[in-house]
Amino acid sequence: MELEKGNGKQLAHRTTTFSDYFDNWVKVVKSPDIKETTYQNYLRTSKVVKKLFKSIQLKDLNDIVVQRKIDEYAETHARKTTHELLLKIRAALRDAYARGYLSNDFTHLIKTRGENAPKRNKSLSITDFKKLRNYVLSNSVDEFNVLVLLALETGMRRGELLAIRPESLYKHGIKVRQSISPTSDDTSLKTANSKRDVSINPAVHDILIKMSAKKNGYIFSFNGFKQSELLSELLKHLSIPKTTFHGLRDTHASFLFAQDIDIAYVSQRLGHVNIQTTQNYYLELMPEKKHQQDADALNLLNSL
Repeated sequence: MELEKGNGKQLAHRTTTFSDYFDNWVKVVKSPDIKETTYQNYLRTSKVVKKLFKSIQLKDLNDIVVQRKIDEYAETHARKTTHELLLKIRAALRDAYARGYLSNDFTHLIKTRGENAPKRNKSLSITDFKKLRNYVLSNSVDEFNVLVLLALETGMRRGELLAIRPESLYKHGIKVRQSISPTSDDTSLKTANSKRDVSINPAVHDILIKMSAKKNGYIFSFNGFKQSELLSELLKHLSIPKTTFHGLRDTHASFLFAQDIDIAYVSQRLGHVNIQTTQNYYLELMPEKKHQQDADALNLLNSL
């Protein structure tokens, strides 16, 4: 301990509980560099850390202790959710090590465990995509139907759609400049690449320009941010397999991909930082496209 003290290790801080350290790290270190919605997400994580680690102090932390806590969390949460928690905990632990509050960096030894939950944001098939689009287009008197139509038509995020104002519209599409969050008043976009102009069909544009803005200046009601629940009822009515509202964004991207639209264009239309994001998360093969690819592959093999 004397040697470590001589090397600049901050031994006094080691009696701080990890939950208190994490909370302070979020409020002092992270908050200046992240947007408000992300900050709120970190604050929710801070509550999880407090519940998991309770009164465990920094000096008592090692890879085994932290791994047990991560495994405990994984018992009731999806693998993806657990991994997101682990990433934040790793960052805080590395910060503590850099400041001399931990004697070594063991974060690389901690692993994400748990089961992968079934994907909720499933893309609709081309058949169901057309069925849903034709229905909402034909029943555009209902405001929510127009919101669904725009999600299918543009691939815009829910927050971006809710932030549409009359001035957001131009002759050929929608200017994406803001995003509404359910957790804060921050209306900034997710990333710099999210700022874009998205083209829409004339028929959809005509529907939009006839809609009046609410008192808050936005065209669509927020509906308590329960768009996925409302969509579930609509899909059930149409006998279409269930997906989330975000699944409509996936459907838009997958449909464009199925029609052999250039991936660089799809990525830009979705407002992604890079093409890799588009490839990793959005470009699923719709069933009809997969069958076509199977047939094409077999035909190529048969021609040898």
